[in-house]
Amino acid sequence: MRLIRVGVDLATNVFQLHGVDRSEKTAWRRKLVRGDWIEELLESLEPGCEIRMEACSGAHYRATKLQAQEYTVKLIAPQFVKSYVKINKNDANDAEAICEAMSRPSMRVVAIKTVEQQDIQAVHRVRSGLMDQRKAKANQLRGLASEYGLVASKELLHLRSAIPRWLEDQENGLTERFVGSCMGCGEI
Repeated sequence: MRLIRVGVDLATNVFQLHGVDRSEKTAWRRKLVRGDWIEELLESLEPGCEIRMEACSGAHYRATKLQAQEYTVKLIAPQFVKSYVKINKNDANDAEAICEAMSRPSMRVVAIKTVEQQDIQAVHRVRSGLMDQRKAKANQLRGLASEYGLVASKELLHLRSAIPRWLEDQENGLTERFVGSCMGCGEI
């Protein structure tokens, strides 16, 4: 059996694989656990077989591992696979749809990221998340303070300068409990 294409549906613990031969007939279906799937591919597929996966969490890592074993690996955006699911969305049907989608010559692929690109993306996403959390905390503090009649404009700079004034003012009606809560908020 010589497979020419394999579609892989990645999941957390169980992966579904669907392969076709030169006559475009389904010749291989496997349900494998995460720890065994690459070994099974190495035993079952010849180098040069084209493997496609959805571009999802962990796909770039797995793609580079397979490329190191001389497989041609391409990633497809999930929205392009969806239209090839023939019946009932499940992992096995998704793997078949990935295999079918990759047979289309005009199918667009997602570039496989290098480790450096993944590092840069991680830094940007973590930073963006922290900025969102800071903004949410500032809005929360602004709203809570307004219940005591204390107002600060939306700019973070103004809130940062208002908080120390609020905490030092003994006559503004803030309770010790509220002041303690504000002290525990850390830097915003």
